Amino acid sequence: MGGTATVPSAAVTYSIVARDAVTGELGVAVQTHQPSVGALCPFAEPGVGAVATQSIVEPAYGPLGITAMRDREAPADALQRLLAEDDGRDLRQVAFVDRNGDVAVHTGDRCIAHAGHVIGDGFSCQANMMRDPGVPEAMAAAFTTAAGDLAHRLLAALDAAQDAGGDIRGMQSAALIVVGPDGRLDRRVDDSPTPLVELRRLVDLDQDNPEGWFWAGVRLAFGGDVDAGRASIEKAYRANDSWRELLRRLPPTGLVPDRPEVLERLLAP
Repeated sequence: MGGTATVPSAAVTYSIVARDAVTGELGVAVQTHQPSVGALCPFAEPGVGAVATQSIVEPAYGPLGITAMRDREAPADALQRLLAEDDGRDLRQVAFVDRNGDVAVHTGDRCIAHAGHVIGDGFSCQANMMRDPGVPEAMAAAFTTAAGDLAHRLLAALDAAQDAGGDIRGMQSAALIVVGPDGRLDRRVDDSPTPLVELRRLVDLDQDNPEGWFWAGVRLAFGGDVDAGRASIEKAYRANDSWRELLRRLPPTGLVPDRPEVLERLLAP
């Protein structure tokens, strides 16, 4: 990593990184007034960690941080080592959370006001270039009191940031990544006047269409809860019975375990 340009080409604003202590999922969510923030700020790998890199953003913190946590370097040690190699550290804002819920965060002294961060149990909220102070605190309060899965608690934190004033420039793009044993949720809004509304719609998409019902049912059934899996897959069948034929085609691919008794129950009329 090197120095910073005289005029920054990417200035990213508020984000949250977090681990769900119950499911082991890791996630990161972000919003800014700049297109395509999903290509710059959020990084996550299941069973390893999540990274948010923002302010005058240096995307290299993402893969370098993930590699360090994969090698079981403590987030605090990894972040300090990477900052020491970065001439632009005073303009960076970076947060790490690892598989154990250990967190490290840095807000450079030259980040554009209002800037700051709040660390909680297994999460960190950070913001810069805010219209008003208090945004990280609002995010932390929303995340810790919100109900639902990790993705929806991350969304609650983003909504709270905007309600507390948000980016002084406005809104444009948003992104969310959640990774865990059951797969990867990766949603990006590259350009929208209401990116948080659109991001929530995209997160909920799998919960409200046959694609989501089918694959959720497959995971549940072959993961051991056949009754719940059947109930989810039946919703897909009711929308289009072709999902039944798709299920028949899965065993030869190796995408599901070789368990004929489970397949028989899922295919039964």
